[in-house]
Amino acid sequence: MKLQAILWDFGGVFTSSPFENFNRLEETCGAPKDFIRKVNSTNPDDNAWAQFESNTVSLDKFDELFAAESAALGFKIQGKDVISVLSGDLRPRMVRVLETCKNHFKVGCITNNVKAGKGPSMTQSEEKATQIGSVMNLFDVIIESSVVGVRKPNPAIYEMACEALGVSPAEAAFLDDLGINLKPAKLMGMQTIKVIDEAQAISDLSIITGLAFPE
Repeated sequence: MKLQAILWDFGGVFTSSPFENFNRLEETCGAPKDFIRKVNSTNPDDNAWAQFESNTVSLDKFDELFAAESAALGFKIQGKDVISVLSGDLRPRMVRVLETCKNHFKVGCITNNVKAGKGPSMTQSEEKATQIGSVMNLFDVIIESSVVGVRKPNPAIYEMACEALGVSPAEAAFLDDLGINLKPAKLMGMQTIKVIDEAQAISDLSIITGLAFPE
């Protein structure tokens, strides 16, 4: 089927990866590299992170739960400290790619986020919130896990996005920096791109769309 829509994750796609910030926090706390990812991948369907992204616990409760989960794995880190470094830096070239795609396709965002910070990007900065808000305004549809109560990789969140855009999964492509989030989209019939880095993602998207993107 002809491609009609491009769906995008936000963090790690339009911004630098939060994992880079997590690594800096781990170093400060004396925890091993990627320890926070280990905490989040332990019991991933109903751990503190899953509950917070689905908006079933408050920030204070998440802070308490994450501290307990991380302590159980050897290094206690407060959940609020993790949230404070969650928002990455905007990638201007990827924003220009989105603007180009918007001229040819429907565009939507599917993001796992939490109700913390300022706006969907969860930043602590008013300036960054304004910048990211202008990017969010480019999307035809935005599906936030903290709003709809469903998070990737649950197939329901992809169905919501396709339904809102009026396309079938086979008419959509999806970009995400996590392979686990791409698997259900691919099984539903979407073309998928794993965002390893900005240049690679843009090159892969150019192949799928047939578009030439600005530098």
